[in-house]
Amino acid sequence: MPQRRSHFPGASSSATPLKQKRALSPAASSTPGSRRSKRVKSSPVDPTTKITAKKSPYFEHPTSESESESVENEESGYEDEDASAASSPPESESEEEEGNEEYNSSEDEKPAKKPGRKIIVKGKTNGTVVTGKKGQELWRPGVKVDMEAGEAVFIPLPKPRSPGNTPYEEYTVHPNTLLFMGDLAKNNDREWLKMHDADYRQAKKDWDSFVESLTEKIIENDETIPELPPKDLTFRIYRDIRFSPDPTPYKTHFSAAWSRTGRKGPYAGYYVQIQPKGSFVGAGVWHPEAAPLALLRRNVDKKSRLLKEVLKEERMRKEFLKGAKKDDKEVVKKFVEINGESALKTKPRDYSADHPEIALLRLRNYTIGKKLKDEEVLGKDGLSRIADLLGVLTPFVTYLNSVVMPDEAPSSDDDDDDEDEANGVEEEDDNEDDENEE
Repeated sequence: MPQRRSHFPGASSSATPLKQKRALSPAASSTPGSRRSKRVKSSPVDPTTKITAKKSPYFEHPTSESESESVENEESGYEDEDASAASSPPESESEEEEGNEEYNSSEDEKPAKKPGRKIIVKGKTNGTVVTGKKGQELWRPGVKVDMEAGEAVFIPLPKPRSPGNTPYEEYTVHPNTLLFMGDLAKNNDREWLKMHDADYRQAKKDWDSFVESLTEKIIENDETIPELPPKDLTFRIYRDIRFSPDPTPYKTHFSAAWSRTGRKGPYAGYYVQIQPKGSFVGAGVWHPEAAPLALLRRNVDKKSRLLKEVLKEERMRKEFLKGAKKDDKEVVKKFVEINGESALKTKPRDYSADHPEIALLRLRNYTIGKKLKDEEVLGKDGLSRIADLLGVLTPFVTYLNSVVMPDEAPSSDDDDDDEDEANGVEEEDDNEDDENEE
């Protein structure tokens, strides 16, 4: 290609022609990273003076002597670089291929990408999607990825599980909810839950809708239970690990409780939790304070027959006392076994060790519960099954509340007034008596 002679401002007119590298083909010159400079220093010059592009700082002389001589002997009469490029004859295919070959040999020879990697564009940022080895979780801290300089890893957040052929409904627990709890049990750490937040929110929404439907069923059996929103009935999934030897931050089940004051309060109530192979329904008073516990022990001491009558009910024995016989000693034995883990080793204060009801007096919890299979929780029959079991426990909850938090009984004066009104006796006016005395 002809070489242009140039005179830079202030340079001598007898300057020797500059050596310039042969122009690359259009495909090569448009490749990113090309070393050819297209910038021309702009400065006021005499219109009659011929100018050319300033020598690029990245300019390299041809390595071939024959190529160098041919470039030195060629001159151009064009002063405009674009015009020269437009009117100059195109290079032959062999020269174009040779130029591409020369460029690619020095710049484009890079190691091929590893399998499982592909470049993606996210906005204006180029990144790399890395699949990693089978089972490798790249989002975990400390995981190393073989990357090249200038590459960034974009790890998309996992999407929630597809419901498949089972739609989400308010009156059922979806199978995906139990699957999520099973995954959480295997990956009980904050990083995992943060990456699977979509699954958690989907499962929590499913559980809340089920609790709302179950509340209606419980109220049908026990009118003392108020209609409260799920946020006042469900327990948080976060564990308090400040004084626990178990450092795992999350519970591996969803749970809720119903009492006269929601999930908290001094009243006895109902309890339900769901998890794979560990769902549970129950009722009672769990770890009551000293005053309610003293009331329960006093009632057992004086009127133990009330508790025994509740335990001897047929469905209570069948569902919660492992089919115990209708016998006082048999039902008490089963009830003590359920609550014996936290019972006192010796006698409680103010009671003798040979008390006939010492086994019940040693208890510190008064609860009854039963584990459920996954099949009993899932499906359209899950709600009715759980509601039915809680209905069996309603007499037990009613008994406990009558002892721990009894309803206020009307005073003796009020009873007399009601009796007088029923007999047609009217109350005399004190003012009238005073007037008669005067």
